[in-house]
Parts: sequence; structure tokens; C-alpha cells
Amino acid sequence: MPLPRPAAAALLAFTLFCGAARAQMPVLDAAMRGQLIDTLRQQLNDYYVFPEVAAKMDAALRARQREGGYDGITDATIFANVLSADLRAFGHDKHLRVHASETALPHKLVPSPERQDEMRRQMAARGYGVAKVEILGGNIGYLDMQGFFPVEDAAPAITAAMTRLADCDALILDMRANGGGDPAGVAFLSSYLFEQRTHLNDLYWREGNRTQQFWTDTGVPGKRYGQHKPVYVLTGPRTFSGAEEFSYNLQQLKRATLVGETTGGGANPGRMRELGPHFAAFIPNGRAINPVSKSNWEGSGVTPDIGVPAGAALETAHRLALERLAEARGRGE
Repeated sequence: MPLPRPAAAALLAFTLFCGAARAQMPVLDAAMRGQLIDTLRQQLNDYYVFPEVAAKMDAALRARQREGGYDGITDATIFANVLSADLRAFGHDKHLRVHASETALPHKLVPSPERQDEMRRQMAARGYGVAKVEILGGNIGYLDMQGFFPVEDAAPAITAAMTRLADCDALILDMRANGGGDPAGVAFLSSYLFEQRTHLNDLYWREGNRTQQFWTDTGVPGKRYGQHKPVYVLTGPRTFSGAEEFSYNLQQLKRATLVGETTGGGANPGRMRELGPHFAAFIPNGRAINPVSKSNWEGSGVTPDIGVPAGAALETAHRLALERLAEARGRGE
């Protein structure tokens, strides 16, 4: 059974494959709202990673419904947004979200081959997450990574970027605009920063009651940056999910210095679940377990080692890298 894709990849897929069968967005009545809420409650109870929290969300949704909290909402997008806000308030999980689509969603949310081709074209247009690669003054490498797309698609772009930066004296990895994605992509990029096989993270999945381990790969293509040169990771409020995992993993392993602001605080991956012809919900069915801390960043976010406004993080990290290299040269290293 394939493992579920996490938030960013699933949300990207939802956005891109919603285009096939055009149909008018329904005007909601009481029966439709009730059916959607019932389906949402069932999906939460069946799949949400913490069953006891799912039961609380179920009860809270039913109570809100009895109080008339959803009465009179006929606009599908407004209804989805209200449900999203309630789920996050009841469940305290920023990954929880209900989506309304103007297009009829494919059965079981499986995109057609044509839509899959379109998704790949859209990923390519976004550089498979590689937004910018640059060598800054002082031979400091800079990679702006704005998403971890499925590694089978993104690997060549990541390899090209890291090969170009492999001979830099220090490296800055920008996660400030990265909303997450494929955990295998997180492990793939991390593999360029280690020489020995290293345990990065575990994901526990409620479905099947199984734990999936993620390690670096000692056989990555291209040229490795290596394990001993400085790494700085830039963070901010928009750093979320898989990008937080990347930052947290390196921080716990003492492989990088984090610079910027505290991240968004989403450590529970999941997948889209069908609620109806025009509705789907992202429901986390897993949780991250770091092998060092035995915990994660859910709710709290990842706290940077050096706190500065996110907008000043690149300048700060560049300065810190130059100072560190100058000190090393002064010691004759």
C-alpha cells in the first residue's frame, strides 16, 4: 500500500487536478451541509492520527451543528473556510483543512493521466521546488528551496543545485517560503550534507499502525557538499510541515545553524480525503518522531538558533558565514 503524501504535495495535487470536469459550484442547503459534516466526522474518526482528538472534533462539530453554527451558509467556499477554522480550533492542528472546488473532483481524488501530465508541467514550471541557486560573496552557496516535490520528479533539479554548490565554503539553505512536501525529498536533499548514513526522522502512520524511518542516502548522484562545512538554514512563519522537518532534523543533529523566525508548527502529515463531488479535506494520519528528541515541532514550531526577523535572515546568515570562515582562516584551518 503506498504511503500517503504529506501536505504540500497533496495540496498541490488538489489544486492542479481539480480542472477536469467543469460543473457549477453547488448552492448548499441544510441537507447538503449535514451530509458534508457527517462525512467529515466519519473521515476524522477513521483516519485522524490521534483517535481521541478525532472524537473530540466529532463532538465539537455536532455541538456546533446543533447550535445552528452552520445554518444559512449557502456558499461552498465560505462553508469550507468555516469548517477549516473550526477544525483547527477544535483539533489544534494547522494541517487540518476543508477545500471546496469549483470543478467536480475525480473519483477517490485520483487525477486522470492528462491531469497528472499537467501536474508535472506545473512542477517543472516551479523548478521542482528549486527557486534560486546562487554563489554569494566569499564563496557562500545559497539555495532557495520553495517546496519538496515528489522526489522521483525533483531529484534531478536538487542534484544539479547541490552539485553546483558542492565546492562552496559555507552553505545557506532558504526554507522561508517552503510549505513542505515529500519526506523522501527532505531526506534526499539532506543526504548531500552528510557522508555517513544518518537517521533523520520517523513518521508514525495510524493506518496499519506502522512507523516509517527516513535516513540519508550514501549514494546520491552528483557531488556531495559534505558533512564538515558550515550550513545555515533560514526559517520563518511560512516554513511549514516538511520544511520544518528538514530544519528540525538538522538542528537536532547539530548539522546546521537555524537563522530567522519560529516556523509554522505543523508536524502531522496526511492526505486529502473525499467528502463529496466538490469537497475534500486534508486529514493528518501520521506524526513525526525525531530520533534524537523523541518529539516534534507540532504546535510550537521550530525555534531558530539565532532569532532575527525573517526578512533579515539571509543577510544575517551570510554575515555569520563570512565571520566564521574568517575566524577559521585566522586559526590556520
